[in-house]
Amino acid sequence: MKNLTFALLTFLVINGCSDIEDSLANNDPNNYVLAEDVVWSSPEGMDLTLDIYTPKSSKSTNPVLIIFHGGGWLINDNSIMDQMSQYLATNSEYVICNVNYRLLSDLNNEVTLDEIVEDAFGAVLWIKNNIEKYGGDKTKIAVTGDSAGAHLSAMIVNSGKALSSKDNYEESLKFNPTWLPPNKTAEQVAKENGLAVQAAILSYGAFNIYEASLDGFETLKNPFWLVSQSRARGVFGNQYSARINPNMYKAVSPIYNIPKQTEKLLPPQYFIVGSEDSVTSPASVKKYIEKLDSHGQKTTYWEYQDRNHAFLDSGSNFFLGSNFIEDAPQAIDRIIGFLDSVFKEE
Repeated sequence: MKNLTFALLTFLVINGCSDIEDSLANNDPNNYVLAEDVVWSSPEGMDLTLDIYTPKSSKSTNPVLIIFHGGGWLINDNSIMDQMSQYLATNSEYVICNVNYRLLSDLNNEVTLDEIVEDAFGAVLWIKNNIEKYGGDKTKIAVTGDSAGAHLSAMIVNSGKALSSKDNYEESLKFNPTWLPPNKTAEQVAKENGLAVQAAILSYGAFNIYEASLDGFETLKNPFWLVSQSRARGVFGNQYSARINPNMYKAVSPIYNIPKQTEKLLPPQYFIVGSEDSVTSPASVKKYIEKLDSHGQKTTYWEYQDRNHAFLDSGSNFFLGSNFIEDAPQAIDRIIGFLDSVFKEE
């Protein structure tokens, strides 16, 4: 994964330092057991890991929350979600899985966006098939993420059945998960609805890759290319573009893949965004929610007043004016409340 030192020195970086000493209210290691750097897959020889926090609970199993970090699909790793994970593990009874996935900038800047989606799908499948060893209930799974992580969570919710064993995304517009259960094909997983989750929390997410690409996401207009020290390029390779190959871009854009309730009932979804978000605006999040609502899907929305982007990230961010200790707990408490309402109803 990328070294974040350069990112910290670059303008408009959505990152954080980790030198804030947590109080026990934010992180009490006595409340959980941590399994660090668990390798769940190694696509093209690159080890992908996750950290698993198991609460010290009187229950034999607990529901599971899977976290996907943000960073524009170009920077950061799961350490940016360490403080969020610690807070959740300290203040709730959920097994927390903080996931690493490939970035566009990895493997000589040749990873494609469909492969990142396949990593997210594979992580969910690995967790479902292994989480009982860590005290998790594989039938009670929620996904969450901020910014790019919210996009990946939305892809799991909307497109978890769009699977194919053939590695021909440009033709099929389907995904082959990075990890599959033993002796099962992607098609079998789709038939069994193996990627189904019971809840999703989407924090200041990006839901329209197609429009973002038309607006310059694949150029130096997007500062994350500079921050990641990578050459700006097409997210599927320079042979494709949103104008010439719109279906490829729309297939990774959750806003174009919302089923009607009569076709597929999506799990309850909780949306969070700062009122002053300069990266993913409240208006863009509301546009996505409005389409979900028009399709009969259940949503809840909370706008965090006077907050910008990335307030769930570890540490502090000078450019965005955020600080985890000051800003994140109120939002995470709402996330815990939402999860409790979902899983207590079951």
